[in-house]
Amino acid sequence: MFDILQTVLAFVVVLGLLIFVHEYGHFWVARRCGVRVLRFSIGFGQPLLRWTDRHGTEFVIAALPLGGFVKMLGEPGSDIPTEQHSQSFAHKSVFQRFAIVSAGPLVNLLFAVLLYWVVFVSGVTSLAPYVGKVEAGSEAAAAGFQTMDEILAVDGETTESWEDVTMALISRIGESGQVQFRVRPEAGNGVVERSISLQDWMRGEEKTHPLKLLGIEPYFPELPPVLGELQQGQAAERQGLQPDDRIRAVNGVEIATWDEWVSLIRANPGTTMEVTVERAGSELTLPVTPDTVTDEDGSAIGRIGAHLSETVSDYPDFMVREHQYGPLAAVGKAIHYAWTRIELTVMSIGKMITGLISLDNLSGPITIAKVAGDSANYGVEAFLQFMAYLSISLGVLNLLPIPVLDGGHLMYYLVEMIKGSPVSEKVQALGNSVGLGLLVMFMGLAFYNDIMGL
Repeated sequence: MFDILQTVLAFVVVLGLLIFVHEYGHFWVARRCGVRVLRFSIGFGQPLLRWTDRHGTEFVIAALPLGGFVKMLGEPGSDIPTEQHSQSFAHKSVFQRFAIVSAGPLVNLLFAVLLYWVVFVSGVTSLAPYVGKVEAGSEAAAAGFQTMDEILAVDGETTESWEDVTMALISRIGESGQVQFRVRPEAGNGVVERSISLQDWMRGEEKTHPLKLLGIEPYFPELPPVLGELQQGQAAERQGLQPDDRIRAVNGVEIATWDEWVSLIRANPGTTMEVTVERAGSELTLPVTPDTVTDEDGSAIGRIGAHLSETVSDYPDFMVREHQYGPLAAVGKAIHYAWTRIELTVMSIGKMITGLISLDNLSGPITIAKVAGDSANYGVEAFLQFMAYLSISLGVLNLLPIPVLDGGHLMYYLVEMIKGSPVSEKVQALGNSVGLGLLVMFMGLAFYNDIMGL
């Protein structure tokens, strides 16, 4: 129950804040352009809270937090008296209307930069990309990868962490050709180049981790199987395990490392095992049955909801990289970080349109809620980074030239700038109908993918 409440709360906070930021962009520029704003609403449906400011704008927080809107005087389809034309959206210049409409998605992109700036000023801890196990017969093995190789760059982009490596690989999704790695082998001091051939990279396997497809596992030091935090209501807590328990054996077989323990749990969903633990200097045996959950590739795995104890999770100094930037240096880093993710989002949308990426990857509010809850579990840094990436997605999607979205309105204004007169109401109405149909179709597909993912 606690996990569900945390997921719901994280979802409401993330989506509510991003919708507020988006709509505030429209609101702020509209006010600066002299447009009277009638209503500023976060959410749809029954108002939960409402108030009116001194300018006559009604602010509303509604029950369904899946969107929002800013209603302005003189929007298309409304008739207003002549004396109110100076405050009317429809009677502003095309450049002012363009600025008002574009402000929402642009502020989402700027908000992502701000969130990344906060993360980099606060300090970022990452694990250097050292290769662990290399699967025999895999693409990585054929390219010569070995345990303890350090990946320095992918396709010329420096990789300081496994996240950097993963992002570089995901950017090649759907493509064929060579991916180039710059690697520092453990055995030598020099740097070598290694390449792997891609053929329709990740096509049909987009939900599988790219490292797994290459046959690479990140290196992690062998850690003793000592339990840390237990998730409330999960199998570990329900069945009597406690923080600081050290796993000694499973079904009479000695367990020496955390990886062995995790592998056994994952491999035995729904199977009761006799687990011997050391607790406060004494040993006791408990029956433990892992819950059955679905892995990213659709297979059934076991999970008990137990984390590794923080007292034994120290990594070697050479693996841990601490990055903390000053306020000015963090600006450039945040802009670069946001820009690479904007590029990835735009590229992914393009590949979906051309069929290089399956539409199965469209996600809706259920997936957003789940990821929001999971990122909240991993701490403030992960939560802020997730919110930043979602803000980028919201900004980019709203700029698509689809009628009904902000980008569709901007497309009409660009045409108006070129031809010198507005697009006819008949054409706009037809475009809006088509755009609404497309939007409903994609939202339906996203909901379907969410439900199938459960």
